[in-house]
Amino acid sequence: MKKIINNPDLALQEMVEGFVAAYPSDVKQLPETTVIVRKDAPVSNKVGIVSGGGSGHEPAHAGYIGKGMLDAAVSGEVFTSPTPDQVLEAIKAVDGGKGVFLVIKNYTGDVINFEMAAELAEAEGIEVEKVVVNDDVAVEDSSFTTGRRGIAGTVFVHKIAGAIAEQGGSIQEVKAVAKKVVENVRSMGMALTSCVVPAAGRPSFYLEDNEMEIGIGIHGEPGIERKEMATAHEIAKELTEKVLNDRDFSDSDVAVMVNGLGATPEMELYIVNKSVQKILKEKGIKVYKTFVGEYMTSLEMAGCSVSLLKLDDEIKSLLNAESSAPAFRI
Repeated sequence: MKKIINNPDLALQEMVEGFVAAYPSDVKQLPETTVIVRKDAPVSNKVGIVSGGGSGHEPAHAGYIGKGMLDAAVSGEVFTSPTPDQVLEAIKAVDGGKGVFLVIKNYTGDVINFEMAAELAEAEGIEVEKVVVNDDVAVEDSSFTTGRRGIAGTVFVHKIAGAIAEQGGSIQEVKAVAKKVVENVRSMGMALTSCVVPAAGRPSFYLEDNEMEIGIGIHGEPGIERKEMATAHEIAKELTEKVLNDRDFSDSDVAVMVNGLGATPEMELYIVNKSVQKILKEKGIKVYKTFVGEYMTSLEMAGCSVSLLKLDDEIKSLLNAESSAPAFRI
């Protein structure tokens, strides 16, 4: 294992401290926690937006803290849900009087711990609502989930929910638009290599040089098929068509996200995007906005995912709204 770290046991804490040191005018760390919040939190008379999960998915989730997106991100150990008490501290830190909204990826630990934190916050008089993101069309259940997994499409939920909260929306308005995004976003990924969790010191799984895994999860969970390596166009076609078969995007405007999993060169992501755009054009689906880059990674896993978000006028407007988040500036 080659990792640029000091101590596997301290990797999370040192990463959090390093992130805050990179953006000292924008964010701050809550003492004695791995919670990062907006520098100006809590923002008075605004719904606070909190997300998080296991670390190792950077820039998710701390990279999306800022005006127009998240108010706080809670990081657990690598691929491990943060504890309820950490989530509770985040909720309390961003409560500006209009309640707090939680964006939760559909992993069993995240759902249980965030919901437990919500109950504790409500007992202290804070109104809390939530949405559970389950955009991955690859598998229905996995070793980490009941139902579909939440992957890169979660970033769209951060953006849209954060935008309406920044505009003064009520917690019920935030919930309604976040649910609409969840209903209209679909994703699927693939991998060429595994990642290495620092504490484990070895790859999570092995692929031969001529193999790839289709439908892989962002923690290395198995996909739907292990098969021979294919061209970028064949990969893009398989991922995109699986997404299109799951949700009717016909005659729609869409936002596209081609997401790298940590070790895929941008050159390759743009090659995949070329094919995705061609496929959508042939099917009469109009691309309104495209995002290519690393938005939700899996440490140094090589691979990518494709996400499509069906748009209406409301979601378009919120997607275009200002964001000061380091990983999503508009």
